[in-house]
Amino acid sequence: MGLFLVGVAVWLARVENWRSYTPLAGGGGYGGEGGYVSSEKPAGLIRWLTTVDHKDIGMLYGAYAVVAFVVGGLMVTLMRIELADPGMTLISNTYYNSLLTSHGITMLFLFGTPIIAAFSNYLVPLLIGADDMAFPRINAIAFWLLPPAALLIWAGFFPIPNLLPAQTAWTMYTPLSAGVGSGNQMNAGVDLMLLGLHLSGVSATMGAINFIATIFTERSEKVNWANLDIFSWTILTQSALILFAFPLLGSALIMLLLDRNFATAFFAVDGGSHILWQHLFWFFGHPEVYILVLPPMGIVSYVLPRFAGRRLFGYKFVIYSTLAIGVLSFGVWAHHMFSTGIDPRVRASFMAVSLAIAIPSAVKTFNWITTMWNGKLRLTAPMLFCIGFVANFVIGGITGVFLAAIPIDLVLHDTYYVVGHFHWIVMGMIAFAGFGAIYYWFPLYTGRMYQKTLAKAHFWLSMIGTNVTFLAMILLGYGGMPRRYATYLPEFATLHQVATVGALIIFVGQLIWVWNFVNSWLEGPKIEDGDPWNLDDYGLKTAEWQWYERKIETAIADGGEEETELAADGGQVADDSDDA
Repeated sequence: MGLFLVGVAVWLARVENWRSYTPLAGGGGYGGEGGYVSSEKPAGLIRWLTTVDHKDIGMLYGAYAVVAFVVGGLMVTLMRIELADPGMTLISNTYYNSLLTSHGITMLFLFGTPIIAAFSNYLVPLLIGADDMAFPRINAIAFWLLPPAALLIWAGFFPIPNLLPAQTAWTMYTPLSAGVGSGNQMNAGVDLMLLGLHLSGVSATMGAINFIATIFTERSEKVNWANLDIFSWTILTQSALILFAFPLLGSALIMLLLDRNFATAFFAVDGGSHILWQHLFWFFGHPEVYILVLPPMGIVSYVLPRFAGRRLFGYKFVIYSTLAIGVLSFGVWAHHMFSTGIDPRVRASFMAVSLAIAIPSAVKTFNWITTMWNGKLRLTAPMLFCIGFVANFVIGGITGVFLAAIPIDLVLHDTYYVVGHFHWIVMGMIAFAGFGAIYYWFPLYTGRMYQKTLAKAHFWLSMIGTNVTFLAMILLGYGGMPRRYATYLPEFATLHQVATVGALIIFVGQLIWVWNFVNSWLEGPKIEDGDPWNLDDYGLKTAEWQWYERKIETAIADGGEEETELAADGGQVADDSDDA
């Protein structure tokens, strides 16, 4: 493997002008010296393998996230079909547990974080008036760590002798994940999964450092902290959370690997503490929830006003609430551990902070609703997904408040109620904001428009399917149905079948989205106007659309195609008035 990597490095070094499209040597500051002067990018596969253009890397992140979303979606669809019947009929218990583990890890680490990185890589430099990311090559390295991470996490599903998929659930609780007890937990598939997770954490940490450096040092003179756009604020906050949370996960994973392979006793039954794993994991795990949800909140705060015909209400309070959530998120981790027998006084303090974090979340909801109040609403597909995001956040957030109360949590812990609450947030918020952003910026990165009727069908099927599926899970939890079980008592069959029908509705919606996305990218009507959403009519045109308008004008003036645009200069001086 070492010789292979050296060979790849030598080959890349011999590719003629493989770095020629980089605007600045070493990612220097705006207008710095030492920039490469070649006027066009390499063509074909070489471009994508060697690119350090933030827009290209954003596209790579997006393609990667879509593939992960498809894989994770197929996994859970198979699980829901299996759960339509109380007994085992389609797959084995072992395979169900494998799908359960890989679905959670895939959606959180291989889809959730990369889909946010796709938008932030493409847009943040454009929004703040930067030439590129502060460290373009590190930006590229951060992405290229992700494909091997996915291969390691999914390695057990490949036809490799004596290798099985991990069956630890996505939380990897010890002592099970440490290989204690019967079963397949000592199989190398678990070790590969842990290594893949570690690699994805290194990637996220490198990206976070890059975003912090970019937003602090690469902003144009007209972009200050008072008029920095709300999306960049959430990316900055998310990056700070990653910087504190992911290294802890990496340390815990290394300790678990040492326990499994070198007879150490961090979490082992003899001499270690399985509760220590829970503390370390959830100190990362709950900030991770906000790492995933804060940028989607920023997307909604950014996109929703464009179709409400007015500026974001309470811009400063939305920023303050973002920062408050970032700080408070590190003080709530033990609400996942109320049933472990920890000191009641400690439990009470974590309950208080868990309830308090609902306040800045409610501030955001109030501001979104007030922005729409008496506005000139345009129910485009991006706007529908933003409204759906707000509605799902209200339901998913309120169901979470109940879990923050100790007496209720002791009853509902480890039931399907927790699954319904969490997925209402992950699918109903993160995925919805992602789809809204894809539709809103679709003309920006494709130069074409999607099929609007199919986009609205995608929204309604996703909205109906989400609420049907996860409401059934909430009711299952109230009935006492434990989560992570492949079989269940017959009295739960009806609600499980309802949840399966809802999941199939979601699945059909995503099929429509994939068809619309691919077909529109290839054959959709070309955008001739730099303002496809008529934002100028409302005085809400923002920096990325100004950049896109200049891009079109430059292509027309040069008599060339938009795809042959020159290097990654992408800089756009943001307007002082772009405060939302």
